[in-house]
Amino acid sequence: MVPELKIGVVYPQTEFGNDPATIRDYAQTAEGLGYTHILAYDHVLGANPQRPGGWSGPYTHETPFQEPFILFSYMAALTQRIHFTTGVIILPQRQVTLVAKQAASLDVLSQGRLRVGIGTGWNWVEYQALNQDFHNRGRRFEEQIEVMRLLWTQPLVSFEGRWHSIPDAGINPLPIQRPIPLWFGGHAEPALRRAARLGDGWMPNYYTPAEANPALEILHKSLLENQRDPKSFGIEPRLSYGKGNLQDWLAWIQGWLAAGATHMTLNTMGLGFKKPSEHLKAIQDFAQKIGLA
Repeated sequence: MVPELKIGVVYPQTEFGNDPATIRDYAQTAEGLGYTHILAYDHVLGANPQRPGGWSGPYTHETPFQEPFILFSYMAALTQRIHFTTGVIILPQRQVTLVAKQAASLDVLSQGRLRVGIGTGWNWVEYQALNQDFHNRGRRFEEQIEVMRLLWTQPLVSFEGRWHSIPDAGINPLPIQRPIPLWFGGHAEPALRRAARLGDGWMPNYYTPAEANPALEILHKSLLENQRDPKSFGIEPRLSYGKGNLQDWLAWIQGWLAAGATHMTLNTMGLGFKKPSEHLKAIQDFAQKIGLA
């Protein structure tokens, strides 16, 4: 019904449980229904709300998060066609050469089915626990991108930057995709301009195109300033399953198509589902109503 869009699902890891057989069922069901990709969020640690100083973030130590690269490696072995997307890896809190190696390995094992969403994040507790500087994350981020793309496209890399040093070394095996596509999160103007300059696509947190319009204008202008065709740049918003209303979904999709969306992901979290079977039923219902299945 909407062939212009690549339609995926957000893996509902905060509500889905951790049973390997159930995770297998989710990946295989999503592939069988015709979804193009599975997106997973990234959080390494959750903070205790009772910690000194308190905590006001949306997730805590009681919120489960599978590590995306390991989760997708498991799913890749159980599927044939569906692609995998991180939404997003918090890059500056991780060692970038290790991220490049993990992503390259997953790209090889999945036969090129990986797209890496990256961002700078907001959770300073994770940065502290991972021994990384929260305050210079934006500046380090750009150098990390350069390092990853070099490692993904060259057998040997010699690099001397402000934060990274590679003494004539490289990744083996190199990924199938050279380089692996990088999509950016973030909404501040510097993040949008960075995405337009360095990214392959943008993953907005805005729900409607009207809410996203100011950011979209900055993004479009920045793409043109960098002599890039906006039509070749991806945009992937997230649609809430909500109450399962087809007309609401179609109106949302048409609005985002008009705003330049190339991908979308269906999110079934935050709706009160208590069992994995409810999430599976929701993605089945959406696929049938929208015309995927």
